[in-house]
Amino acid sequence: MAPLLPLDYRTAPFDEQCAPRRLLRLFSGKWTTMVLHSLHLEGGTSRPGHLLRCLPGLSKKMMTQTLRELEEAGLVSRTVQQVMPPVVEYSLTPLGHRFIEPLEMLYHWGIDNADALDAVSHAQAVSST
Repeated sequence: MAPLLPLDYRTAPFDEQCAPRRLLRLFSGKWTTMVLHSLHLEGGTSRPGHLLRCLPGLSKKMMTQTLRELEEAGLVSRTVQQVMPPVVEYSLTPLGHRFIEPLEMLYHWGIDNADALDAVSHAQAVSST
């Protein structure tokens, strides 16, 4: 069982700057966690084309937007090698590496609780018909 959260996080109202809301804002983008996870699986660095191949359904435009947001947040760095044609690589920063452990924990929970995710998907499919 997980330890209890501090009292401030167990009673409403929840301030806009509280840690849970800041974390959810950071990861609210559809592709944010998957891009971080993919970079991690690639040893921390990847080229954009490879990231696109790793994440079916991710458009080039959305990948660029997600990478820019992650770069602005300090989680990813962009390196351009001045060769012809230029080579671009994205890497997890030390700060970005700190977010991998909680993502992995969340992904493990999803694997261990696939039945719960299936139940939610089923309920959403039924309610949309």
